[in-house]
Amino acid sequence: MKVIAFARKEQGTGASRRLRNAGQTPGIIYGGTEAPVAITLDHNALYHALKKEVFHSSILDMDVDGKVEKVLLRDFQVHAYKQLVLHADFQRVDINKKIHVKVPLHFVNADVSPAVKLNGAVISHVLVDLDISCLPADLPEFIEVDLSKMEAGQSLHVSALAFPKGVTAVVHGDDATVAIAIVPAGATAAAAETPAAAPAAAPAAKK
Repeated sequence: MKVIAFARKEQGTGASRRLRNAGQTPGIIYGGTEAPVAITLDHNALYHALKKEVFHSSILDMDVDGKVEKVLLRDFQVHAYKQLVLHADFQRVDINKKIHVKVPLHFVNADVSPAVKLNGAVISHVLVDLDISCLPADLPEFIEVDLSKMEAGQSLHVSALAFPKGVTAVVHGDDATVAIAIVPAGATAAAAETPAAAPAAAPAAKK
């Protein structure tokens, strides 16, 4: 994904305010062996890009005055109540060095799991994204979480996930819970109160 930006010389609160009034968003590119570069980006283009999940978990081609660098979006600030992006931070990427980045989790097959089909369970998503480590070329847009085998009351942990080649989870402490299948009290009571099926009636005797 390509991002167009321009180098900026003016910095400070007043300069940033003028940029925002002109439809621009101030930002910075940092990291690697080169010095940080202050940039400006078109606000509307950035605002709509931030709505796309892939923008947050992809290597971006940042074009600054014709010079293209590989970067990752690392942080951004938005106004408390206005639809306004105040600032964006991008980090340079070395294609030969592993990166740590959060990627979203995509949950699939909950509707066919025994927990949902047989027990009316609700599968709660404890995590919505996951910190991973990989080379830039191996960075996935998301990690798929297959819930098809979840049983009622069961928890799914990070160690049970299937990761693409070259991708590993960055685990802090215990094996984190990703999802849990909870059977609502009402569903349990309803299942307990369901009467057993009546025996089939005997065929009527022929007269």
